[in-house]
Amino acid sequence: MKVKDRVAIITGSGSGIGEGIAKKLAECGAKVVINDIDSAKVERVAGEIRAAGGEATAIAADITKIADVQSMFKKIVEQYGRVDILVNNAGVARDKSLKKLTEEDWDVVLNVNLKGMFLCCKVAADYMREQNYGRIVNISSRAWLGGIGQSNYSASKGGVVSLTRSLALELGRKGITANCIAPGLIDTPLWQALSEEVRGRLIEKQPTRTVGSINDIANGVLFFTGDEAGYVSGQTIFICGGRSLFAG
Repeated sequence: MKVKDRVAIITGSGSGIGEGIAKKLAECGAKVVINDIDSAKVERVAGEIRAAGGEATAIAADITKIADVQSMFKKIVEQYGRVDILVNNAGVARDKSLKKLTEEDWDVVLNVNLKGMFLCCKVAADYMREQNYGRIVNISSRAWLGGIGQSNYSASKGGVVSLTRSLALELGRKGITANCIAPGLIDTPLWQALSEEVRGRLIEKQPTRTVGSINDIANGVLFFTGDEAGYVSGQTIFICGGRSLFAG
């Protein structure tokens, strides 16, 4: 897929899935901006990309704050002259039953997973409109279909799908596409931290009886961000080994 020399920002790319996405885009020739709230993380990932021969810039910023988001995009455009690709990957989870879920748990998850994404889309779109080109990829989750103990997380990820569809309708005439990826179980540090019992129970629900890799998600992002996907917009692709085919 053609992303060579495109300028791409990936939020939450200081580790995990976001890091994998950033490295995949860099391998394919994109100029990547690594964003996370932790400056040490973004510097590490950007350094590893540069050491591998890619081009990367590290910008630590809190995407839930409009001033941080505006400053981040201003720096990107000052350095590269444009911003072509936005991958909204930053997200948090505070899974609890409804009985135990607090107002703070709700606010934190919705603030990062949905408000932060909205702010990044809003600011990025201002620049993308001017250049009549843009690719927005939002990372949702299979959990947007619903999950026990995930009312806050599922609501936030359902909002991501709806936001993506609205962006596609509103921005399409300016050459900007907006698409969504809904991962299922992916082998990340978070997955590895689960007990063997919990992992076994989750895998039993998988039609494939396997766990996906970070590279699976990165390849999906690569498809949506490539020039060849210019006529694909407003879509959500599940990368979940078939888990999205049934609830529970």
